[in-house]
Formats: sequence, C-alpha cells, structure tokens
Amino acid sequence: MSEDFYAEMEQLLREQRREILESIASEDDDFRGMVNAMGIKDLGDIAADDIASKKMEALNQHAARRLQGVEAALTRLKNGRYGVCVQCGAKIPEERLRAIPSAVLCVTCKSGEEGLRRRAW
Repeated sequence: MSEDFYAEMEQLLREQRREILESIASEDDDFRGMVNAMGIKDLGDIAADDIASKKMEALNQHAARRLQGVEAALTRLKNGRYGVCVQCGAKIPEERLRAIPSAVLCVTCKSGEEGLRRRAW
C-alpha cells in the first residue's frame, strides 16, 4: 500500500472520529434537554422518557464502540500495523479498508467469524 493511501485513510479516520465525537456531544445535549424538561408527569410520560433515555444510552454505547475502532485504526497507522489482519496476519485489501477504514480482519477471517455466529443461532 502506498503512502498516499495511508494518508487518505488517516484523513478519513480523523474525519470519522470528529463526526462521532460531534454526534456524542449532540446526543448528550439532547439527553440533558430531556432531563431538564421532566416535570410532573403521568405514567405514560415517564415510560416514554424511560424508553427515550434507554435508546439514547444504546446510541452512545454504539458511538463509543465506533470511536474505539477508529482510535485503534489510527494507532495501527502510527505503528505500521494498519491494513494487517489481526487474526491471520494477511494484508487487508485496500477496497475493504476504503469501505471500512477501521477493519481489523481480512475478508476470509471476517467471513469465518460470521459463519460461527450463524451456526451459534
């Protein structure tokens, strides 16, 4: 892989990190607004607020996992391990990395992992 490709991926990963952080901050503001808006409510309002807060919490957890993946990819870029499958050590194709810049598995290993999950169902 070329230096231009690594620079492109670094820029893309940094942009993804910025977007995720902005999303988390926005959701946090929404959550604060929801808490501040709580007053005397009936059971239906309380249930709706509870559902909304659980949804917000799940979104933040998902965003945090995405952020961890992006941060890990940036670290791999710095220490020369970007684009190498963590399971088998094979190179991850550029096409896969362009589609999923934080990918840690090559297509073969990812397919094997998904096959195990399907069999577990």
